[in-house]
Amino acid sequence: MAAAGEVHEDPRVREAALTIPVYGQLPFVPERASGCDIFTRDGRRILDLYGGHAVAALGYGHPRLVRAIQEQSGKLLFQSNAVALDVRADAAEQLTRVAPTGLDRVFFVNSGAEANENALRMALMATGRRKVLAIAHSFHGRTAAAAAVTWNAGKWYGFPDKPFEVDFIPRDDIGAAESLIDPSIAAVIFEPVQGVAGAYDLSLDFVETLRRETERHGVVLIADEVQSGMGRCGRFFAVQAHDIVPDILTSAKALGGGIPCGAVLCSDGMASQFGTGDLGSTFGGGPIAAAAITATIQGILAEHLLANVRTREGQIRDLCITGPVRRIQGMGLLLGLVCDRPATEVRDALLDHDILAGTSSDPEVLRILAPLVLQDKHVDHLAHALANIAPATD
Repeated sequence: MAAAGEVHEDPRVREAALTIPVYGQLPFVPERASGCDIFTRDGRRILDLYGGHAVAALGYGHPRLVRAIQEQSGKLLFQSNAVALDVRADAAEQLTRVAPTGLDRVFFVNSGAEANENALRMALMATGRRKVLAIAHSFHGRTAAAAAVTWNAGKWYGFPDKPFEVDFIPRDDIGAAESLIDPSIAAVIFEPVQGVAGAYDLSLDFVETLRRETERHGVVLIADEVQSGMGRCGRFFAVQAHDIVPDILTSAKALGGGIPCGAVLCSDGMASQFGTGDLGSTFGGGPIAAAAITATIQGILAEHLLANVRTREGQIRDLCITGPVRRIQGMGLLLGLVCDRPATEVRDALLDHDILAGTSSDPEVLRILAPLVLQDKHVDHLAHALANIAPATD
């Protein structure tokens, strides 16, 4: 007989009875996690190469991050932006130091969608124009403006109208970019590596064209680094590998290592166009989130994780074109394993080997979004598991 207050029922059943059924959930229940490993209620140890949608930058239970959250919780759990905070100033200083040169101003928010929503608002306000360009296959979020520039969002968009005109540039099509970017455009928003699309890395020439043409026509260039940023691509931000500086850059997911937070970064010139009341967020830049941002950045620097990401990428490319994997795309630890069968089948087969990876909007691409603390033994485990997946049947 269960003790008073003890619950034995599967939480999947409990959630299904109480929540709106919009998520497809995997067949295990995490109980705790450490480093790159998830420990389940039924005793499994699963290597997490998905990182909670690219969130767990430092892995799970990282002492620097845990300590920062605990200490800040004991000092000041919350205060709004109605007052200045040292911990918020610290986070802004840390973030602007690692950002592309010239992005010296920060507006803190709570998520990637909120960051992109505000970046688009800023571009429209700054230019007074009515049209935004995005890149085919992009994903920028599920709020009104962010979803408006998300590829194929019409099937779930929900709102009766988009808040501005939108068109899409075919990815890596330089001629189309040159044709579509003109003085009527307020902003071009792009992901240097398209995450949900399957870790598709845009070509250097295409990204350089976006920067050149937006500068030529006074268009705001927005780099959505919600998934590609915070060290995931072997630089703090993927545009640093392209050696271009956007007008606005957005960050979230790994930014707080697991604490919900986001940020919009821009230049002094862009920031000067906004004043009191133009932007706002109740919880953006709260003390816990700010402490987590600082701890995450410091952890990446102290443990040389950018170099580790580049090393692990090379190892994955060397060892993991095996079994169902035909080729690998992406950058750093935002990688797409292009498979010879539906990626869902490969994901499920890997889970049988106690490895968690993710799918994407490309049905043939399996995503690797591992914590930046990934080790060589983890890659060896992945390569061995892939090699042991049965050949595809005709």
